[in-house]
Amino acid sequence: MSQLPVIGISTYSRSEAGEFYLPGAYVDAVQLAGGVPILLPPNQPDPKRILDIVDGLIFSGGGDIDPELYGGSHHPTIYLVDAERDSFERELAEQALIAGVPTLGICRGMQMLGLVTGATLVTHVPEVYGETIAHRLDHPRRPIPHDVQIKPESCLAQIIGETDINVVSWHHQAVKTIPDCWRVAAYAADGLVEALEHRQHPWMIAVQWHPELSPEDPVHQRLFQALVKAASNTANLTTNETSEPISSGELLSMPVRLSSPSIVPKS
Repeated sequence: MSQLPVIGISTYSRSEAGEFYLPGAYVDAVQLAGGVPILLPPNQPDPKRILDIVDGLIFSGGGDIDPELYGGSHHPTIYLVDAERDSFERELAEQALIAGVPTLGICRGMQMLGLVTGATLVTHVPEVYGETIAHRLDHPRRPIPHDVQIKPESCLAQIIGETDINVVSWHHQAVKTIPDCWRVAAYAADGLVEALEHRQHPWMIAVQWHPELSPEDPVHQRLFQALVKAASNTANLTTNETSEPISSGELLSMPVRLSSPSIVPKS
């Protein structure tokens, strides 16, 4: 009998009241795709042990990453920086790279996955890319839709089934330099990198937009379905001595341990 895959989702930072929080849209998207979501608050002393209980990971959106971690400069628009969350997610991302756990990065999650492999970030998008395309509303701070072009040859295009899509964005930072271990899978019309695929990891995709905010759109739900399917292969490895072979054209390959993951050592 197949085992439902457990998908761990990183939560937002600890609030002033001491509460951890995550928008329910992340949980709903995983459940709709057939996974079992569990929340991963950033107070975990040993992130590596989390990989013993999850079959896949989602690095969620939220506040900004400390610019000191990528050699960036402070900016008045930087908000909700949290050392506890930065440290936890950084170590968890490193372990996900080493173990080959199916992983999806969303918004901040894309930036964190890039950071641990050597990427730098754009501190404030309008100052680099202008305001031809709004990537969030500031007054009040809200998400906003815009178009994204996906590279036809990318795995992302094969998963989603389209190359021109409308997305919901809510960010003011973005990945700036792209390490060699990643390939760009999508752009916005202003040139901002909207999606990355890891070249060595069996299933690690990161998007700058928020697919969980489009629950009625099957295009975006396919991303969660693909993650859950990849994680399902992991889950069933623990219950089956053998499994049916996966064709060479299958995008959602079973994770394998990487011999030389591209991780930037902590300073």
